[in-house]
This record gives sequence, structure tokens and C-alpha cells, in this order.
Amino acid sequence: MMTQAGSASIIPRRIVIDTDPGQDDAVAILLALASPELTVEAITTVAGNVPVALTTKNACALLELAGRTDIPVFGGAARPLHRAPISAEHVHGETGMAGADLPEPTLRSQAIDAATWLVDLLRREPEGAITLVCLGPMTNLALALSHAPDIAARIAGVVAMGGAQREGGNITPTAEFNFFVDPHAARIVMHSGIPITLLPLDVTHRAIATPARLAPIAAIGSPVTDMVVRMLGAEDRFEKQKYGWEGGALHDPLTIGFLLWPELFSGRDCNVEIEVDAPLCVGQSVVDLWNVTNRVPNALWINDVDSDAFYSLLTERLALLD
Repeated sequence: MMTQAGSASIIPRRIVIDTDPGQDDAVAILLALASPELTVEAITTVAGNVPVALTTKNACALLELAGRTDIPVFGGAARPLHRAPISAEHVHGETGMAGADLPEPTLRSQAIDAATWLVDLLRREPEGAITLVCLGPMTNLALALSHAPDIAARIAGVVAMGGAQREGGNITPTAEFNFFVDPHAARIVMHSGIPITLLPLDVTHRAIATPARLAPIAAIGSPVTDMVVRMLGAEDRFEKQKYGWEGGALHDPLTIGFLLWPELFSGRDCNVEIEVDAPLCVGQSVVDLWNVTNRVPNALWINDVDSDAFYSLLTERLALLD
């Protein structure tokens, strides 16, 4: 039996977006910036879809596009905790933002690194004031927790795109990309005691960017929506070829969608462990949906979404950006 993911008011909510842009990361950031229910305190970047120098540059360029250069960017980890870097230019293009055609940004990242800044922020702000939205590998948060375990109790929650069960992996037969890139970081976060919501491939593969769903976004005709359609078209080619879909899955924006419209989503509280040792299963999310292990639940595992309603609301919000 599935449990509804709740519809209680979540306004206002202060968030930090930890990200590796990535076209779908970009749409998630734009959705957050277009939503008055959310205050984006900062963007922290990590190596993932492309190296961290590029993810940081992309974050700065997106903020300039949206006219939000008041939001600081903090560059983060350049590599996973214990593995060689892995990236996804074959999906996202050499810059990570194929189709965006963004100019070189003048905005620059802050001098302090992401993990150090997170520790300082969480110790400075009231307990429960900050929610972290993780769109890429969890290296920055894992580093912060390793240096300062006390911050775990101060975080309101983590909402992350990561993991796969029903759908299998998208980078190996068993692993989703974010968890595969840095499984040790994901394991640290999953064992931290922080309230965690995971939006895995199980739900993101239900939110396909079909031509019918993208047409209303394209019809807006603003510089932002024109870029969104170009980016999603560039990213979609990979998943169209791989899965035979009409379009690609809109992975990362569902994290912001969950914060804004939790009533659209459903899932189950369960225990999720991350495999770090087995060669064929590194990065696999082992999800105990039916409590067969008696392990204590450590995450809300989201597995369904009203996709049409999500795209309709996404379109309304993107129309607010010039």
C-alpha cells in the first residue's frame, strides 16, 4: 500500500541547491527562482555531469540569465570521496549545457568552498531553517557532515534526485548516475539521520518531456523558455535512443516540484542502503520497500507523480521568468 507524500503547507522554505548543471539541473534552478514559496540562499556546485569548473560556470550563467546575481555560488568538490571522477558529456554535451547557448558569465563563485560554507551556514542559522536540495552527487554534503557531524541535526531535510529500484540503473544495470559517481558520499548522507526524500528514476521516468508537454513551454516565447526547450531537446536525444521514449525524463526539477506541490507525489517511508563494495552493484540503492530487513526507515522513497499536473505547473512558473 502506497502512502501519500503529504500536502501540508511548506511556505516559506529556505533552500540551498547543490548541483552539477546539467540541463535538467538548470530547469530545476529556474523553477526554484520562479517560485515565491522558496528562497534560494545559494547554489553550491559539484563535479558530476561535467567537471566542477564547468558546473560552477553554468550555475553563474543561469543566475545571470534569470537576473538573480544576488544569489551567491560556491564551488565545491572536484572529485568523489574515494573514486576517480566520472562525468556524462555523452548526455549533456561538453559544457554540460548543450542547447543553452549561454554567454560567458561575469558572475564569479565565492572564494570559500561549498562544504566549508555549508558548515558555517548551518551553524549560524536556527536549527531547521535550511533545506538542502541535492541534484548531483552528494560529495559536498558528505564532506560537510564528515568535518562537522553536528550539522546533521540542524538541517530541516534533504530532497535529492538519486537512486533507482524498479527502473534499474541509467549508468550501470543497477545504479543511477548520481549515486554511482559517489556512492560513499551517498552512504554517509543516508546514514546521517537527516530527514531525506529521494526522487529516484522510478518517479523521474514517469515525467517524460513529450512534445505535447513541451509545446506550451515553447509557446511562451521568452528567452528563458526558448533556452529550456533547446536544452531539453539536446538532452532528450540520448534517452530517446536508449529507451525509445517520445522525449527525455525531467529528472532534477521534480525535487523542486516536490517542495512546491507535494500533493502531486506519492511514495513510501523505507530503508535505503547504498552499495559501495560489490563490483557489479556499486552505487546501487537497495530499497527495503516491504520492511523485510527490519532496518529503520531513513528516507521517503518517491515512486509516482501526476506528470501532467507537474508539467502544467512548471509551464506556469517558467512563464514568470523574462
